[in-house]
Amino acid sequence: MKWFCRSSQVFCTNLKLIFTDVCRSKTLATSSSSSPSLIPEAPPTPADLVSSLPVPGDAAPTAVDLLQALSAEPRLAELGLAGNTPVGLIQNLLEFFHMDLGLPWWGAIVVGTVLARLAVFPVIVKGQREAAKLNNVLPEITKLTNRMNEAKQSGNKFEFAKAYSDLNLFQKKHDVNPLRGFLVPLVQAPVFISFFIALRKMAYLPVPSLQTGGMLWFTDLTAADPFYILPIAVTGTMFFILELGAESGIDNPNLRAMKTVFRIMPLVILPLTINFPTAVFTYWLSSNLFSLGQVALLRHPAVRKKFKIPEKIQHPASALPQNDGLIESMKKGWKNAQLAQQLEERERRIKNHLDLAAKGPLRQTFSHNPLQQTPPIAAASAKAKPADVKARPWKDTIG
Repeated sequence: MKWFCRSSQVFCTNLKLIFTDVCRSKTLATSSSSSPSLIPEAPPTPADLVSSLPVPGDAAPTAVDLLQALSAEPRLAELGLAGNTPVGLIQNLLEFFHMDLGLPWWGAIVVGTVLARLAVFPVIVKGQREAAKLNNVLPEITKLTNRMNEAKQSGNKFEFAKAYSDLNLFQKKHDVNPLRGFLVPLVQAPVFISFFIALRKMAYLPVPSLQTGGMLWFTDLTAADPFYILPIAVTGTMFFILELGAESGIDNPNLRAMKTVFRIMPLVILPLTINFPTAVFTYWLSSNLFSLGQVALLRHPAVRKKFKIPEKIQHPASALPQNDGLIESMKKGWKNAQLAQQLEERERRIKNHLDLAAKGPLRQTFSHNPLQQTPPIAAASAKAKPADVKARPWKDTIG
């Protein structure tokens, strides 16, 4: 009987709990249908805020306009580049080609390179003209130069002055000047340096659009060439340009001795520039290809006649200055410098002795004065001591 009562009590308790749970679930369902949801909504986006604003008319910006304004490419001036310096002007020119004309960055660099090279093309033509004129009168200039050097080494100032005067008159008569051969490198060097610094600054900043402005395998113009194709191509084209000589001024006869140095230069530059940004190599390769085409163009007889470039006369090897090579030229230059230093030292010593003779008492330049009567005893004592008398007293005067 007790077990039955206890079992009925447990059954009633469980039934009560089940009834309570059912009632609670119905209450929650009713409250959820009648009240708003308690789950938080996602925060509004900038586009939702812009679209929710009242639009008074068509002049108000839309959400699309705002997103386009936020994604627009910044100008170089906003990134701290450009300006009125030569480097800044080149950056402004490249920015005009890219942002205003719509060219990709690699196309803007190529077009800017071609325009810069066309701007200095008259200087190249003048350098070719001067090199041809100097080559045609090279044997005569070589003779006068050798005569002047021989007079200088011998210390004959009169002959040196005469040879120098004859050389100047000959150069004026034929309108030649060896210094004009340096005109081409002096003009092209600032252009190359300005382009190099401008592109390097843009790549090292970097300009965001420059990272996707390349082509083929070098799409990122701010990074180095992963396959080293551009550095090797630049080195090869530079070697051919320096070998031809007409672009760099080595075609000038006075610079032929430096040809060995220029042949080694590309191999020395390659390891130093191999990790440069591809933007720099894009300019460098474009400039080298333009130079090769320019050299081929200026070798055509019709083009040379159009630009009034004289034809070169082929002189015999005996009439041309000897090309001793780099080592021999350095040895000869060192020997000439030593001779010049010895001549200067001799002239300085003679001048010092003359100054002493003019300012102080006369120095004895003879071993015996015939105006003075020497007693026989004094003469005998003088013969007994020949060591006291200088054998060559005039040596102190001349040195």
